[in-house]
Amino acid sequence: MPHYSLRYLEQLLMDLFFIFFIIAILAPVLGQSALESRRQSLIHGLEKKRGSRVIVLIHRQEVMNFLGLPIARFISIEDSERILRAIHLTPADMPLDLIVHTPGGLVLAAHQIARALTRHQAKVTVFIPHYAMSGGTMIALAADEIVMDENAVLGPIDPQIGTMPAVSLLKLIESKPPDKLSDETLIMADIAAKSLKQVEALLQKILMDHVPAVKVDSENIPRLTQALVSGIFTHDHPITFEDARELGLPVETGLPEDFYTLMDLYPQSGHLKSAVQYIPLPYKVDRQLRPAMPPKSSN
Repeated sequence: MPHYSLRYLEQLLMDLFFIFFIIAILAPVLGQSALESRRQSLIHGLEKKRGSRVIVLIHRQEVMNFLGLPIARFISIEDSERILRAIHLTPADMPLDLIVHTPGGLVLAAHQIARALTRHQAKVTVFIPHYAMSGGTMIALAADEIVMDENAVLGPIDPQIGTMPAVSLLKLIESKPPDKLSDETLIMADIAAKSLKQVEALLQKILMDHVPAVKVDSENIPRLTQALVSGIFTHDHPITFEDARELGLPVETGLPEDFYTLMDLYPQSGHLKSAVQYIPLPYKVDRQLRPAMPPKSSN
């Protein structure tokens, strides 16, 4: 009898371990599926409300498996393929709304997206809740209207060769004689010069877009190109709403609340506890200029 009970206990522990293992695998998958369903529902609601095609380009670090390993995101060829496909499926007379939150990425991918947006016949609006840097700025510049949170930022689009700014490489070869430079440095400088010309030409084509209407005065294009491509700023320099308006970009503030709600459905890596905490409710201010607290729930 004791021997039978021991075998029964061992089998029970094995069964429990197997069940726990299955749950550990399925729970993240089910959670991600539920999150994706909420995203799709909110996107569909936005499309009905605005009468547009809504496309989301949000790059975060998301936990994609039960091991909790974060995956860094940036503008990739897969992103450009999916966005181009979405634009292809959109009628020419239907407006496009893009929600962009990205640190940037591949020039090729951003180029393809931007050029596809300029070819769309109806109005294109890019919404920026927090930031759209580098390639994200290139995509935003292809829009007929850029709607930013008042604290959101854009960024320069000067090309980077590896980890080095193209403009800095060109300044390096100007400051040193060729015999003091390695072959690799000279090759990288040649690539840098070509990259600058290519990005400048691309930016001019994007800004000259007159479909369905002129969005940037032609007299502002040289100043915009100088500010964004020439390397007068570091690559991570924030271009605020005020800066963008002063440069003549078609920017507005007043992001609809639904766009912030959608951002909440793209959380950072779940295994990291946020250092920021607050009560996620809007407050009203009474006549004494004190926050009106939300009502207490009754039991």
